[in-house]
Amino acid sequence: MTARIALFDLGGVLLDWSPARLYAQIFSNAAEADRFLAEVCTMAWHTEHDRGVSFADNAAPLIAKYPQYEPQIRAWHSRWGEMFDGYITGTDRLVEMLHGREVPLYGLSNMPAEIWPQMLDMFPALRRFREVVVSGQIGMIKPDPAIFHYTRTRMGDPDPRDVLFIDDLPKNIAMAEALGYQTHLFTDAARLEGELIRQGLL
Repeated sequence: MTARIALFDLGGVLLDWSPARLYAQIFSNAAEADRFLAEVCTMAWHTEHDRGVSFADNAAPLIAKYPQYEPQIRAWHSRWGEMFDGYITGTDRLVEMLHGREVPLYGLSNMPAEIWPQMLDMFPALRRFREVVVSGQIGMIKPDPAIFHYTRTRMGDPDPRDVLFIDDLPKNIAMAEALGYQTHLFTDAARLEGELIRQGLL
């Protein structure tokens, strides 16, 4: 069965996001930047933003624990845009091609709610999507099956076999497969384009 709907993850698929990019600018010492991301502003800490906790509420206990790093902790929000280096090469072109063929485009992203308006301004390709489910807006994150069920409803309740889900994390791909979606584990735009052609979407 070939797909008729494309469901994209954003960070790591369409958008080149890396907190290390920002903190390499903030810290003059690379080892200190690495230590900060490993011990202070960790990905586990950031995941709470994706769950819907505000930047302010999530920063407060961390600042209390590491007061010497208050400016660096607050930079996670105030300098959010500096974590990005545009689109992952070639993926915005694929979005435009799919849009031109009137393929229904949807997004499903673990992302903080507060910065979503900023993301739309930074990345015009995001406006090609009929809808993007932002985890922080609904308090669920991938790979929780509940967020896949919610997203399916937002897409008009299609048969999951009609949907090609594109993500860069194996755990998210595994959950989507268990729920009956067609999947593509993203590594680069060339391989994704091949899969879109195979599916008849391009």
